[in-house]
Amino acid sequence: MSRTEGAHTITGSELWQWWQMARQQALAQQIDPAEVDWLVRAISDVDGLSLRLQSFRQRAAIPCRYGLPALETLWQRRRQEHIPVQYLVGQTQWRDFTLQVSTAVLIPRPETELLIELVHAAVAQTPALEAGTWVDLGTGSGAIALGLAKALPRAHIIAVDCSAEALALAAANAAANGLCDRIELRQGHWFTPLADLRGQLAGMVANPPYIPSAMVATLAPEVAVHEPRLALDGGPDGLTAIQHLIDAAPDYLQANGLWLIEAMAGQPATILQQLQQHGAYCDLQRHRDLAGLERFVQARCQGPQGSRRHSQ
Repeated sequence: MSRTEGAHTITGSELWQWWQMARQQALAQQIDPAEVDWLVRAISDVDGLSLRLQSFRQRAAIPCRYGLPALETLWQRRRQEHIPVQYLVGQTQWRDFTLQVSTAVLIPRPETELLIELVHAAVAQTPALEAGTWVDLGTGSGAIALGLAKALPRAHIIAVDCSAEALALAAANAAANGLCDRIELRQGHWFTPLADLRGQLAGMVANPPYIPSAMVATLAPEVAVHEPRLALDGGPDGLTAIQHLIDAAPDYLQANGLWLIEAMAGQPATILQQLQQHGAYCDLQRHRDLAGLERFVQARCQGPQGSRRHSQ
């Protein structure tokens, strides 16, 4: 559904008054007022510039996905039930994509966009990787797979997830963004559905679960209550899935293939140590996120000569 599909209209003055009130409520509840802006943009054709200038106030009628009472209901659910706005309207923005989301998938974060920039940089150093097969493990909404497909126009992209519901969303997002012919979907746990591609992957990218199990319940209710635990819980130390990706990836990556993940702040040093100890990796690097925190780890696979402590 598009932002304005439906028969509802709200006058600019009415929407402006509601917007002002909702932003005040957000501040009082320590909710980022930008969430109100995002909600207005998600259900109407009001853009960011109109919000900043408040010029939408002068419009006689604004087409909207919902009427004003339904908009108010959504906002109160956000306030009272701590449901993320993205789940309430069923979509989010990520890079230049509009993505469908539900409680079956993690809401893509702006920080994760840096994974695509890191892929850009890695391919610039090794151009032969661009036309290869790349995999997004634990694709969820398909955000990373879509980013890879657009960044690597000659690559074949495979999106893997163990959740059929997540893959259905990823398929819908690929179709809605004109990339369904570029992305292959496979269901299974991490590398399991990729047995036919051993030693052939140009790159593996993942945003795996990395929150220590005991910490999940302490997260903000927007995350702990509403986002899928499967996408959050990384085991006792938060590194269970990451260690599996370290152990299994060398059997699937080609020589010089890229291994790239997002992690929690404080984990990269340990992950780099695990990569070093494994013996199949070289060119180990860690990168900072938009807030300056080390959140990304990348490495290159040394190929068949590297050690193989583990095979899936």
